[in-house]
Amino acid sequence: MNPGLNWYEDCAVGDAFTTGGIVMTESLIQGFAGISGDFFDLHVDDEFARRLGYPGRVAHGILGLALTDGLKNRAEHRFRAIASLGWNWKFTGPILVGDRIQAEVAVQARRETKRPDRGILTLAFKVKNQRGEVVQEGTNELMVLRRPA
Repeated sequence: MNPGLNWYEDCAVGDAFTTGGIVMTESLIQGFAGISGDFFDLHVDDEFARRLGYPGRVAHGILGLALTDGLKNRAEHRFRAIASLGWNWKFTGPILVGDRIQAEVAVQARRETKRPDRGILTLAFKVKNQRGEVVQEGTNELMVLRRPA
């Protein structure tokens, strides 16, 4: 893969890159709670989170996934994407206020479709915090444009 926007043909199994990072803030957590309606105490109440053994509130897992997708979409290596077809995702550790996350992304598989103008990439992700701990991981099937004939 090259820096910039990549066609399906530009991507080979094993190609990999690391995204930039983003710091989890209280305002991101509060904003996501407001948008999603998920005000579960673990995400908005430090004392509740401490009673469960965390040092403070824990970001929503789906917020981590959303930020990871955003990091992918603004990375140096990007895809000429048409649509995301689905995610298979695991929340393996907490993302806390102040944590900086970034993702390692690798092309795990590719397959052609019935339509000659598009293909599907399976991307594997490992999301790590500033200590190198994997906090989320999984795969995304992404429909990508093929280079015009």
